[in-house]
Amino acid sequence: MESARVDQWLWAVRLCKSRSLATEAVRGGHVRVNGRPAKPATPVKPGDRVEARLHDWDRVLEVVQAIEKRVGAPVAVQCYADHSPPAPPNQYVRRLFPRDAGAGRPTKRERRHTDRLRGRGPRP
Repeated sequence: MESARVDQWLWAVRLCKSRSLATEAVRGGHVRVNGRPAKPATPVKPGDRVEARLHDWDRVLEVVQAIEKRVGAPVAVQCYADHSPPAPPNQYVRRLFPRDAGAGRPTKRERRHTDRLRGRGPRP
């Protein structure tokens, strides 16, 4: 296959969960092909550079193989070369009120303390 639509390619190499999400990302201006803003039907061919802002992460990919059908993850990785900067650290891991794993539900006293810190409960 010589070329494929950019929205189909993003879906086929498993960067987007569904083809409609890939199309929305392209229409929203989050995808560029060879430095130019792309439309969903923009063709990509081997050697093209695709820059995409997906899931709060800037991805820079080089098309190695243009595919239109979704394939398994091991095959999909072989269809592009990833030149992206490192992924941002996960911001949601740190919790405001950490609890030990397996500690169960908070006690009534712990819940009241948490509510007071959040400004929801009555002040003593």
